[in-house]
Amino acid sequence: MPAYAYAYAGILYNGVYVMKKLIYLVYAAILIFIDQVSKYWIVANLKGKENIVLIKKVFELEYVENDGAAFSSFSGKQVFLLILTVVILSFVIFEFIRIPEGKKYIPLRITFMLLVAGAIGNMIDRVKQGYVVDFFYFVPINFPRFNVADIFITVAAIMIGWVFIFIYKEEDTAFLFNFKKN
Repeated sequence: MPAYAYAYAGILYNGVYVMKKLIYLVYAAILIFIDQVSKYWIVANLKGKENIVLIKKVFELEYVENDGAAFSSFSGKQVFLLILTVVILSFVIFEFIRIPEGKKYIPLRITFMLLVAGAIGNMIDRVKQGYVVDFFYFVPINFPRFNVADIFITVAAIMIGWVFIFIYKEEDTAFLFNFKKN
């Protein structure tokens, strides 16, 4: 390939064109934007106000400030949660870069992208406000409130189980968590 073509194909890294992987960064940015817009809307329309009932006695939008993690665990431990998020994000991004090319690994790339988008969406809230804005509420089971970023993380967690149990064989993912030089 001529040298000028690399500008269009992307940067070559270990024989892989990074541009093909950068599209997932664009998708993650779009998901983060959706999460942040939803939280902005909730703050503007629900902070200090009554819940919005979407399905009576089933599903509501309710403004909640969560200074912890899932189910309000680690409440008030913002520094710990930020450090943990940065460590996990660094690890996931490092592993994402190592995912081989090919359609076979699209589910794994999507999984990692959702995890990154959700983690960054909630991290933005923690850094900016000291808490995460939650608002989805299932009334009948009094389920803890959650937000769009939490949905991304939950879907990613389900997909991790799915891809490792049903899609990939052990040898397909041997590159993950393998820090030995070949």
